[in-house]
Amino acid sequence: MWESSNPALNNDDAFQQMYGGIDGEGRPITRPATATVSGVVNKTAILVLITAAAGAVAYMFLPTTYPVLLVSALASMILGIGAYFLLAGKPQLSPVVGPLYAIVEGAFLGTLTSLLDQILINQGVAVPGLALQAVLITVSMTLAMLGLYAARIIKPTKTFQAVVGTLVFGIFVTYMLSWVLLLFGRELPFVSLGSALQGGTAAWIGLGLNALFLVVAALTLILDFKLVEDRVAAGSPKYMEWYCGFALLVTIAWIYYESVKLAFRVQMLLRD
Repeated sequence: MWESSNPALNNDDAFQQMYGGIDGEGRPITRPATATVSGVVNKTAILVLITAAAGAVAYMFLPTTYPVLLVSALASMILGIGAYFLLAGKPQLSPVVGPLYAIVEGAFLGTLTSLLDQILINQGVAVPGLALQAVLITVSMTLAMLGLYAARIIKPTKTFQAVVGTLVFGIFVTYMLSWVLLLFGRELPFVSLGSALQGGTAAWIGLGLNALFLVVAALTLILDFKLVEDRVAAGSPKYMEWYCGFALLVTIAWIYYESVKLAFRVQMLLRD
């Protein structure tokens, strides 16, 4: 169960549709085009660009109100869960479902960034620039994890997989509890961004937890890279490039989500 903390990459049935082999007379069977690492990189880049474009549109044109943020967040979560279960059964749909998820996820992240920028402006920060800061952190984290994985400095051992998987599960439960409390007008101490507005010890603890969540999100990429590499080596069908791209986008979007909140918390502390 700990092969990857990203559930979209743990679909053995989807990935292990093997082609080729030997026929009954001992002759090799022609293998159709299969997924490649470069293909996964290209599809992931396309999905990230779609997410960025949707985010930019949402940032510039959607109203910066809590209801809009809530609707986009719920839509992103529902589509993300629905996309996983749909693609688990029919990964062939990933070239269509992946871009749709990217659009909704981008709208949520763009709305969140715009709302946090507006809060900072209301708090006296003239030029917040959270989007640029979050993008830089996200790119840096992604490249760092890719470099560490390629150099085998961090290896996805069984222990590593178990530790990261456990942390991801704990963070997921924490956020689910936080969202449920928000529906009743309450906030989870330190995890909620309200702690950043309180200042003092609560703000510093919240910053520490945010940084921890960001590190876990980045480490999840190590497991994702390993799974993608293994699946590609197994000769998965070509459409799996989109499937892998979708899975990686989920993690990259999580890294941005934690990055923009981290930048917000830091600016609030600097303002104080």
